[in-house]
Amino acid sequence: MALSKEEILEAISEMSVMDIVDLIEAMEEKFGVSAAAPVAAAAAPVQGEADDAGEAEDATGDLHLAEVGDKKVDVIKAVRSITGLGLKDAKGLVDGAPSVIKEGIKKTEADEYAKQLEEAGAKAEFK
Repeated sequence: MALSKEEILEAISEMSVMDIVDLIEAMEEKFGVSAAAPVAAAAAPVQGEADDAGEAEDATGDLHLAEVGDKKVDVIKAVRSITGLGLKDAKGLVDGAPSVIKEGIKKTEADEYAKQLEEAGAKAEFK
């Protein structure tokens, strides 16, 4: 018997962030799709919509943790404050670096988060 959408959503809501990341990767592999493609399409500006300066300010993308550095505990604390994750999930993201910390955020917001991560000793990138 097939599961309803509500049952699937309920099961997903009880999963940890790392389990959800693994689930997404498995779905991408099984169905030959990429979850990142719709985000990139939505973020693409309409031709003639804004000038270059406006596009850079309004651009959305993902904040990536590129390198952890020597202060791993400080980086985990920064990741927790940025994402609101628990200790175990934040540690999992840091241990899995390079990894995505925040998805679909504006460049100005990403710059603030990147500054926090760099102050903690990590290197972050906005893509």
